[in-house]
Amino acid sequence: MENLVIFGAGGHAKSIIDIVERSGIWRIAGLLDGIKAAGTRVYGYEILGDQNYLAQDPSITGVIVGIGDNWLRARAAEAIRSVRSDCRFVSAVHPHASVAKGATIGDGSVIMAGAVVGSDAVVGEHCVLYTLSSLDHDSATENFVSLAPHAATGGNVRIGSFAAISIGARIIHSTSIGEHTVIGAGATVLTDIDGYCIAYGTPARVIRKRTAGERYL
Repeated sequence: MENLVIFGAGGHAKSIIDIVERSGIWRIAGLLDGIKAAGTRVYGYEILGDQNYLAQDPSITGVIVGIGDNWLRARAAEAIRSVRSDCRFVSAVHPHASVAKGATIGDGSVIMAGAVVGSDAVVGEHCVLYTLSSLDHDSATENFVSLAPHAATGGNVRIGSFAAISIGARIIHSTSIGEHTVIGAGATVLTDIDGYCIAYGTPARVIRKRTAGERYL
């Protein structure tokens, strides 16, 4: 097995450790983190340093960014790429996830236990489908998108880059969510929602605008 590192050492990274171990495709060589000290251990894996460690160890050929916030995940991926342009961003799919025929999953994306990716659905790069979320047939996300636990879409839904679909939100078929938009927990989306918005309620409506990188977790 080739060597992989996970960037991050919090709860999201712990979930990814579990997926990678269960999948048995890659060997976890350790973790990288920009805050916690090198030598600290998480689930038995040592924090080796920050992204600059990658320049010292050519045996590491794969990386997954284990950060839940979409914007921070993108910044981390950019920092990693600046150090090791040859390093591969690896997708991780839990053995108990369901990925249908014709579906595609982008590099660096994570599909957690019980998540469903429908027929001919497209998951972009560095996305996260959390536990029991669902992206239905012919739907597509752009990059750095997250579907929280129990979030679900109908078919032919489009979700823009950096959008976050919160816990238990539902998006009706053939609708679009704009980039950098956050759909609140439990919302029911019945019409298109523009980019750079926060929307929630049943039916969901835009509450206010938001800026790129604004915290939502």
